[in-house]
Amino acid sequence: MFSTKGLKVPLIAGIATLVFAPGVAAATLVEVFAAAERINEQAKASQTRIDALTEETRELYDDYKQVLKEIEGLRVYNAQLDRQIANQEREMAEIGESVDQVTVIERQITPLMLRMIDGLEQFIALDAPFLRDEREQRVDRLRDIMERADVAVSEKFSQVLNAYQIENEYGRTIGSYSGKIEIDGAERIVDVLQIGRVALLFQTSDGDETGMWNNSAERWEFLDDSYQSPVRDGIRMARRQATLNLLPVPILVED
Repeated sequence: MFSTKGLKVPLIAGIATLVFAPGVAAATLVEVFAAAERINEQAKASQTRIDALTEETRELYDDYKQVLKEIEGLRVYNAQLDRQIANQEREMAEIGESVDQVTVIERQITPLMLRMIDGLEQFIALDAPFLRDEREQRVDRLRDIMERADVAVSEKFSQVLNAYQIENEYGRTIGSYSGKIEIDGAERIVDVLQIGRVALLFQTSDGDETGMWNNSAERWEFLDDSYQSPVRDGIRMARRQATLNLLPVPILVED
């Protein structure tokens, strides 16, 4: 690097040499100082260029360090992405295995549901004939659902289980409804009293005739007048028109 101070000493010595040295052509001081000034200006210009190059070099070095930091950050980020991709590939493989297992399960569970529906239909046919139409329609709906492609297998299985749960509840509840029954070849409109699966009774609306379902004989039979009042009370209890209480009901005992 150049500086003005560093140039003055040799220039003055040169001037003295030009003025006083023997055999050297005489030169005016003005010319000497003018030459010295030009040299100083050139030195300043050179120093300015050097300073500019130094600043540019420093900026480039700073940019270089910043790029190195970014590269290192990208390295870390890429490593994280590699781990995520590896985890996703493992999850995809597991999902693929699960899908294969689901396919196998679906193939196995569909025949099971069909057998369950057949069993439910047979059970209703052999059971006491309470709410027969409603229960048979429920089975028909299950068969329709099994044929539908827009219903998931899980939903189909849920509907089948729900039907079984409803049938199970019938055995623990008391209910009453109006309906038609056939007795001795004649059709009558009666109030039916269903007490779990213990007894299925009926009574005409005028209360004159009371009877029960004989599951062994698969027919309705009349009961004597001693059951007239209990059956009437039971119908009121089932309809929540009276407080629940003990009821004497006929029980058939098979030999």
